[in-house]
Amino acid sequence: MELKEGLRSSLPIAMGYFPVSFTFGMIASGMGMDTFSTLAVSVTNFTSAGQFAGINAIVSNGSYLEVAITTFVINIRYMLMSLSLSQKMENFGLLDRLLVGFGVTDETFAVASIEREHLSVPYMIGLISLPYLSWGLGTLSGALVSGLLSESLKSAMGIALYGMFLAIIVPEARKSRKVAGVTAIAIYVGVFFRYMPLAKAVSQGWTIVIATVIASGAGAIIFPREGD
Repeated sequence: MELKEGLRSSLPIAMGYFPVSFTFGMIASGMGMDTFSTLAVSVTNFTSAGQFAGINAIVSNGSYLEVAITTFVINIRYMLMSLSLSQKMENFGLLDRLLVGFGVTDETFAVASIEREHLSVPYMIGLISLPYLSWGLGTLSGALVSGLLSESLKSAMGIALYGMFLAIIVPEARKSRKVAGVTAIAIYVGVFFRYMPLAKAVSQGWTIVIATVIASGAGAIIFPREGD
């Protein structure tokens, strides 16, 4: 019963993950990654923004340290989400906690936080399983389809990455002054490191790290939570 409830709650998430992971598979393949490597990235990471930033750093010949710090900074929020969910877990062993920690995403965290006062192992396995399978299947499908496209069309797919992020950011920025402000700061820092004579020597991966830290820090200072 608990497993079925988790699977039922995860269905909308799984349906939403497929097109995003499909795009990731196409972009990663278009950047020169083979199908196996592209799939391996998705099934061993199971993140969205972290994967996109990671492959950007890889294809830009970033160092191992650069790739590690870039993905760590972007994915650090999952640590806080896992800590929050751990307060609701009942009878979870170490292996269960490791599994849930790997499977926590923005969407599964939101559903688990809102729908359940207490979490069980079967429910969390059900909640994570379908989105994970959808993420892997979408990535594989995108990588295979990309292999059928011409080189010029695969190169043009790089634009899809920016289009996807705009589709995520713009609606939220229009609704929230805080999101708009933090986004503007991140864009300013990114443009600074892209065009300033000395700053543009900084690699793309480090630029993402610096922009993330500055924008989130400035956002915490300029837009503090009420009561802080």
